[in-house]
Amino acid sequence: MLITRLTVPPPHPDRWPFTIPAVRHLADGLDITAPVTFLVGENGSGKSTLIEAIADVCGINAEGGKAGTRYASTTAATPLGRALHAEFTTAGLRLIRGPRTQRRAFFFRAETLFTIAQNVSGLPGFWQEDLTKQSHGEGFFTVLDRMVTGPGLYLMDEPEAALSFTSCLRLVALMDQVAREGGQIVCATHSPVLAGLPGAQILELDDDGIHRVEWKDLHLVDHWRRFLEAPDAYLRHVLAP
Repeated sequence: MLITRLTVPPPHPDRWPFTIPAVRHLADGLDITAPVTFLVGENGSGKSTLIEAIADVCGINAEGGKAGTRYASTTAATPLGRALHAEFTTAGLRLIRGPRTQRRAFFFRAETLFTIAQNVSGLPGFWQEDLTKQSHGEGFFTVLDRMVTGPGLYLMDEPEAALSFTSCLRLVALMDQVAREGGQIVCATHSPVLAGLPGAQILELDDDGIHRVEWKDLHLVDHWRRFLEAPDAYLRHVLAP
């Protein structure tokens, strides 16, 4: 484990993002108890906001990328990132806040990955392939295979965005391997496949804050199960008669 607890000490300003229930929940602290932690919830529940803040605390630009590398268009910390307090283990301090060239932390953010790739593809310490010559999903895995490996902190925001069902299973295997090698992953996702990784900590974000849940009890899993069994039960509410 590299990060064991996240806290946003009160008082909290009466403005976004501190009005998000999941962020207010952090006043009491949030324990990170497994090498792989999934943040699951509806759009707007605070998943990406929290991942970005963790990136800020770890010296990674909130746009995504590698710790200690200056290439993104902005270096200003997010509002939550300025308030968030993280508790690190000794190994975490060494890998995340040690000498810049020895840091092992990467933020895989699907939304900005290909913009960042324009600046770093081919540079030492990154991937050598030209992502523009690969499919979207192939490009994702080029980066994942190169940057998410061994001991280190790996933040992910919706990495399943370009991945097929089979590729999501491949990512589950990669996450398991990283955990076994001493790495730690915090991942915001809408994928029931990724969240199904055995032994992972699953945190569901909703209007009441943050709750630890089992995979089978996730609202996400329940909705997918019901939809696959009877699509019409959902589609009749959203399609014109």
